[in-house]
Amino acid sequence: MPKLALVIDDLGQNPTRDGRVLALPGPVAMAILPDTRYATSLAERANAAGKTVMLHLPMAPADGPYAWQPQLQPGELARRLDRALSKVPHASGVNNHMGSQMTDRQLPMTSLMAELQQRHLFFLDSRTGTRTVAAAVAQRIGLASLSRDIFLDDDPSPAAIAAQFQAALELARKQGSVVIIGHPHTSTLAVLERELPRLQDAGIDWVDIGQMIATRGNRAMVAHGAGGIYR
Repeated sequence: MPKLALVIDDLGQNPTRDGRVLALPGPVAMAILPDTRYATSLAERANAAGKTVMLHLPMAPADGPYAWQPQLQPGELARRLDRALSKVPHASGVNNHMGSQMTDRQLPMTSLMAELQQRHLFFLDSRTGTRTVAAAVAQRIGLASLSRDIFLDDDPSPAAIAAQFQAALELARKQGSVVIIGHPHTSTLAVLERELPRLQDAGIDWVDIGQMIATRGNRAMVAHGAGGIYR
């Protein structure tokens, strides 16, 4: 069966919306921002519920005390990663929040992937910029990693989100798997609450991030590279 993995970003800000994500019935991965009021408590709840917890690491143009920014020295970047991970306990992986001005830089991405490898954490490239090298660097060092295929809600209207969800299913059927990122918008959650219970009948296997990493074996999809190698 074609496989689907789902990540919801930007969590930790709103208990009501966070609770709706937590209540989704399957293996949703919850990417939690470290600089939010409810980051730590949500990570604890998500872990207790058997959900995959991820650190949603801010990167430039994002700012704030945890954000990775081009002007920072390697030591400060490492300290920010440490502090961010302490705010999001039980994280088994990391993905970038924003990051179009950071994921295109070889040296900090090489440093990040080496840090994650030492900590036995995976990386998901959110692909917020067309020049990202993050997944390519992860692949070169053999770090368990993935790349996002589809954003559900760049357009947050219900019709657009529903269309993106159907496009994701078609992509899964075409290439065997799909990695989706969404956000806790009311409209996104309404579509997911309606559509996720229908996946089995649609012939789609909803899997957790760990199984998707194993399924793809660190190989790039066609949109992200050639011959399984990231561009």
